[in-house]
Amino acid sequence: MPNDTTSYTLDSREATDVAELSLALSRSYRSFDDPELLRDLPTLAAELPRNVQRHLREFQLADRRGFTAIRGHHFDQERIGPTPEHWRGRERPGPEFPEEILLLLYSALLGEPFGWATQQDGHLVHDIFPIRAHEDDQLGMGSKELLTWHTEDAFHPYRSDYLILGALRNPDHVPTTVGELDLSFLSKEDIDQLFEPQFYIAPDESHLPKNNSVASQEEMNRFATILRIVEERRPVALLYGSRQDPYMRVDPYFMDLPDDPDACRAYEALCKVIDAGMQEAVAEQGDFLVIDNHRAVHGRLPFKARYDGTDRWLKRACVTTDLRRSRELRATADVRLLG
Repeated sequence: MPNDTTSYTLDSREATDVAELSLALSRSYRSFDDPELLRDLPTLAAELPRNVQRHLREFQLADRRGFTAIRGHHFDQERIGPTPEHWRGRERPGPEFPEEILLLLYSALLGEPFGWATQQDGHLVHDIFPIRAHEDDQLGMGSKELLTWHTEDAFHPYRSDYLILGALRNPDHVPTTVGELDLSFLSKEDIDQLFEPQFYIAPDESHLPKNNSVASQEEMNRFATILRIVEERRPVALLYGSRQDPYMRVDPYFMDLPDDPDACRAYEALCKVIDAGMQEAVAEQGDFLVIDNHRAVHGRLPFKARYDGTDRWLKRACVTTDLRRSRELRATADVRLLG
C-alpha cells in the first residue's frame, strides 16, 4: 500500500530494523510498566525510522484527520503463540512483549502512555481479543454484537488524546469502524446546542468492578472515582474547542439525553453526520492504527469468533499529551494508572 495522508507503510529495511529494535529492547527491560522503560521511551523512540517519526508528527501537528495507520511490521506468529482465552491470569511479560514495547514507542512519539486502575486490572497495555463470556457485550472482548462507535472513555475528563491499536493478528479482516465529524452538515443552532453541557455520558462496562478482579476493599477502592462519576451525573458538552473546527466526544450506548427537544434534535443530527461518514479501517496483522480521540469515534463490526487460538488479537494503549493533567488521580507522579 502506498504511503499517503492516512497511512505509512514500512519498507522491508525499515520493517527489519523495527523488529530488531523491539526484540533487543524486550531483553533489556522487565515489563511494559518497567519504570526504566517508561523513563527511556522518548530516547528509544528516536531510534524508530525517521520517516515513521515524521509521519506521526505531521499527523499530530495537522490536527485534521481522525486516524492514521503504520503498516508492514514483521510480527513473528510462532513466537507470539495462540490468541489467549482471557487477559486475566496471563504471565507478564508474555511472548508478545516486543510488540508491546513497540506500541509504547509509538505512544512516546505522540505523548505519554497511561492506563486505568479500573481496566484489565490496571495493566498499562491492554489485550483485545474475543472472550466467550463477553461475546454479546459492548466491550472490546465482544464479537457477536456490533461494538457501537464511541469516543474512548468519553465519560472521563482525562480520557486519552490518542488511542493506538496494534494488530498481532486479524485473519478474518475484522474492520475497526472510524467516524470523523463533518461540520458542514450541522446547522448553527445544532452546533450551539452541542456546545452546551447538557448531556450525560456514563462509564462503559470495562471500568466496572464486575469486569475486573476485586477480592478486597483495597481493590474496590480503585473504582471510587468511577463510581462517583456515576453518582454525580455531571452534564457535559459533546462538542468543544473551536466553534469553527470543534472536537467531539460521544458514546451513544452509554448516554442519557436531556428533556430539551432542541438538544435531542442536535444530538440526532450529530449521530446522523457521523453515521453517514463512517469508514472501515482494517488493522491487518502487522498494522498499528492510531486514532485521534478528539477527532474521531471508533467501533467494530461483529464477527464470528472461533476461540481456537487463531482469533483477532490487538494490543491497545492510551496516550495523553499532558500527563500532569491527571495528577490528582494518580497515586504518585511516577504512576501511569488513573484510579
